[in-house]
Amino acid sequence: MNCKIMIQYDGTRYDGWQRQGNTDNTIQGKLEKILTRMSGYPIEIHGAGRTDAGVHALGQTANFHLTERADPVQIKMYLNQYLPDDIEVTDVSEVPDRFHSRLNACDKTYAYRIGTDEFKAVFERKYRYHYGEHLDVSMMKKAASYCLGTHDFKGFCGNKRIKKSTVRTLEEICFEQKEHDLVISYTGNGFLYHMVRILTGTLIEIGGGKRPPEDIKKILEEKNRQLAGFTAPAMGLTLLRVRYEK
Repeated sequence: MNCKIMIQYDGTRYDGWQRQGNTDNTIQGKLEKILTRMSGYPIEIHGAGRTDAGVHALGQTANFHLTERADPVQIKMYLNQYLPDDIEVTDVSEVPDRFHSRLNACDKTYAYRIGTDEFKAVFERKYRYHYGEHLDVSMMKKAASYCLGTHDFKGFCGNKRIKKSTVRTLEEICFEQKEHDLVISYTGNGFLYHMVRILTGTLIEIGGGKRPPEDIKKILEEKNRQLAGFTAPAMGLTLLRVRYEK
């Protein structure tokens, strides 16, 4: 039985999604531990996106296989009974055996939240990056337009030793002003290590008047991470959704 689950989590106190050998404090690790206890044999879960330490999710998707049939409602109840309060499974469903949460995804949408007011907003500090200055959104939009379409995003990748293809397609970059917050959402067929955070850091520098929008074109052309902006902090980033059908 192949099970697809929808998960939301506050990533503040976790070392990211992906299971790691040097820590058991990951989202994947927490889920697998409970599923293994439930089934009585080792369970490996596959996530659609490998969110970094401190990054949140409203619509993470994952799947895992059971050797026997089980009631999806009971699986969800069991998981939520033992998961910590900052992780919740919102849905469990049976899917075809060949379904894979990452390989079958059409696109993903991430949102980055930036605080532009002078106040840190203490109770929101885990979920937004407090920049604290005005940003010229028109310049940021102009810069973002150069990213749309299919490009080699190696210059926006935080992994210097990456050997796989760094070509990705960005379908949409949207800007939404909410009082003192600027939310930038990115939809694409895949994202490289730290790609959204480096793109956001570069756009912030452009919006703050520290560099021109045309720098984006140069970074894409030269594929040089050193030319791009800073890596925006993890707390402002949330995986909003994963789509499997356009």
